[in-house]
Amino acid sequence: MYDKILVPVDGSEHSLKALGVAAEIAKKFDGKITLIHVYSVSIAPVIVPEPATMTPTGAPYMMSVEMSKALEAAKRAGNRILAEAKEKIKAEKIPVDAVLKEGHVVQEIIKAAKEGDFKLIVIGARGVSHIREFLLGSVTDGVIHHATCPVLVVK
Repeated sequence: MYDKILVPVDGSEHSLKALGVAAEIAKKFDGKITLIHVYSVSIAPVIVPEPATMTPTGAPYMMSVEMSKALEAAKRAGNRILAEAKEKIKAEKIPVDAVLKEGHVVQEIIKAAKEGDFKLIVIGARGVSHIREFLLGSVTDGVIHHATCPVLVVK
């Protein structure tokens, strides 16, 4: 029944709890876990002044070096989060894969769930967002509303 489980991980306490629950479900259903971490980087655009007048042109200019560094840092962090989660699942003797994606977090999770024909998504109630006043994280809320398979939210 739940032989293919997708678990979004972001290194937060909630995602680690979700990982533990997913492991228990996988054991009961002889399932396989696929971990997914989605990263996105947005750097505020810099307004470049017009050389002749030194007034802003109004055209944003993304510093490619800065963007490249931010992307590499996000990718390294994502790989580290996946590696740590993968080791925990391997220690439980559960088959596990890991996927690192760049893009919109909710969209990439939903896309992966559909394309991989997952039977269940196990996700933490909240991630690493700095906005704590939400009862349910915006990523979790988006996954619940758009997933075509069952979603288990772990607090």
